[in-house]
Amino acid sequence: MNICDFKFVLATALLTAALAIGNVQAYTLEQFTFDDPAQTEAFHNLIGELRCLVCQNESLAGSQAGVAQDLRKEIYRMMREGKSRTEVIDFLVARYGDFVLYEPPLKPATYVLWFGPFVFIGICGVLLFRALQRKKAAPEQDLTDAEQARLRQLLTKTGD
Repeated sequence: MNICDFKFVLATALLTAALAIGNVQAYTLEQFTFDDPAQTEAFHNLIGELRCLVCQNESLAGSQAGVAQDLRKEIYRMMREGKSRTEVIDFLVARYGDFVLYEPPLKPATYVLWFGPFVFIGICGVLLFRALQRKKAAPEQDLTDAEQARLRQLLTKTGD
């Protein structure tokens, strides 16, 4: 390995390390501290139960999106002001809708979320059952003499 290759590898490794360290520091939850350990635990539990609006399948606690960081700061601020868990959740639902909750409440607006998968599976099951019944009802037909002759002709061509 010549000196240019070594410099390139070293520069790449240093850049990768710098970016990795920056990401770790940027998304740490240690910056959110409370005087009461119970309040710290309540904060961590709450952000673990709320959905990131960008990532959708990650909680606010695990997301590295900028929006998630902003929401964590907002929740932290509200809890430091003495807002209850219910008040924080109500604020977020009023602003972002039920989507922010991993388990949205059962109400007409969320029926599709709760019952949609079961309806979809049921429809697929009915369609599959009907297709299988049709296949069972229609017997397989033998090839006609012309089709058999054509098949023999094709098979002998490929055998050559």
